[in-house]
Amino acid sequence: MRTVSSTIDIDAPPSQVWAVLTDLAAYPEWNPLFPRASGQIAAGQRLTLATRPTVGRAMTIRPKLVVVQPGAELRWVASVPGIIGGEHSFVLTEAGSGTRLVQSETFRGLLVPLAGKTITAMEADYAAVNRALKQRVEEQG
Repeated sequence: MRTVSSTIDIDAPPSQVWAVLTDLAAYPEWNPLFPRASGQIAAGQRLTLATRPTVGRAMTIRPKLVVVQPGAELRWVASVPGIIGGEHSFVLTEAGSGTRLVQSETFRGLLVPLAGKTITAMEADYAAVNRALKQRVEEQG
């Protein structure tokens, strides 16, 4: 098991951050890791996410949403059973007059020890998403 994480403070309330985070149709306008996204934001639903990581190959994943708590948490799981899987989350908490966003993923499975460089690079990708989300939210004011 291995976890990577990135944290950022955004100068906007959690409801505004949530609105941008869950507007999947707008991802091509700002999201560097998931340039295409579609699906319904509801627990139990599957999203379709095209990925463009800085290390590793681009692919399309179909994670299942397991937690959808508006303004607080978005969490999904995706896996190749027995081989590798991940639980990805965006947790939003009030921080002063803004929002602290923690994006993280915990990887499990047989391939985790062999995917070290790719998993390490994900931390930089998540930081890039956080910065882009911050910019998008703060520009929309």
